[in-house]
Amino acid sequence: MAKIIGDSIKNIPWQDKPENYIYPVWRYDGNPIVTRDNLYMANSIFNSAAVPFGDGFAGVFRVDMRSRDQKIFVGFSKDAINWEIKDKAIFNGYDPRLCEIDGKYYLTWVNHTPHGTTIGIAYTEDFENWTQLEDACYPVARNGVLFPRKVNGEYMLLIRPCDRGHTPYGDIFLSHSKDLTYWGKHRFVMGPVKNWEMTKVGAGPTPIETDEGWLLFYHGVITSCNGFTYSMGAAILDKDEPWKVIHRADSFLLAPHEDYECFGDVPNVVFPCAALADADSGKIAIYYGAADTSIALAFTTVDETIKYIKDNDMIK
Repeated sequence: MAKIIGDSIKNIPWQDKPENYIYPVWRYDGNPIVTRDNLYMANSIFNSAAVPFGDGFAGVFRVDMRSRDQKIFVGFSKDAINWEIKDKAIFNGYDPRLCEIDGKYYLTWVNHTPHGTTIGIAYTEDFENWTQLEDACYPVARNGVLFPRKVNGEYMLLIRPCDRGHTPYGDIFLSHSKDLTYWGKHRFVMGPVKNWEMTKVGAGPTPIETDEGWLLFYHGVITSCNGFTYSMGAAILDKDEPWKVIHRADSFLLAPHEDYECFGDVPNVVFPCAALADADSGKIAIYYGAADTSIALAFTTVDETIKYIKDNDMIK
């Protein structure tokens, strides 16, 4: 039995696996949970993140406005399904992630600069007042994801370098920092291999610490005659040297099959950005962007996911 190392989360959103469903990740039957109707002047709301906060949950939301400016907003929820999004943007940019470290909530996001996209970092203690730090890397990079604690005395950040035209280099790297300002000791983690993820890969939610290693959900992309298709995969990283992949599923966990995943501003996208993991029960709720248009929710358990990774392990 695999074990999540972390806190018990009250009121984690949950729905039992449908009867006779055989795969390890299943969808919430009320999807999508957030749409453009959640915020005035939104064209789309997707690729967003949530964390436990107070007696409920807080989130950061990617909103593409009707002007098509890309902005990040804060929202709150009692049940992590029904969200109230505040009407004032906190940053420009997109694809945010959230991570709680030592009582502070760290936001990482794709920050626009005149020279390309970098990884922005800011923190808050109340989701009202934010302190922005130096950008974490030189342009151009995307998919910046912090680990929820220091490893061997250093902060860890997953990134995917790419070029200014968004033509992917496609690989996930890991960077180290002692102070969240200066980043270095960059390590290759993994790249696209074949089939469902042969074009590019990128880190998804904050890695989940387990007794088997760091559980990483990520997105993988294949290019077909109809364009990109984004799906969700999973791997396990070494606990002490998390640039080392010790297990990695050769098959996706969730791919765009439902209408809200297949049709939208960018069709055929399942893009995981956040996961709530309950140590007591082993339950995991995964938030993902659907077709660059809305936010959807899926469920799994640590046991089912790790078993699936090992049963379909490309690292033998």
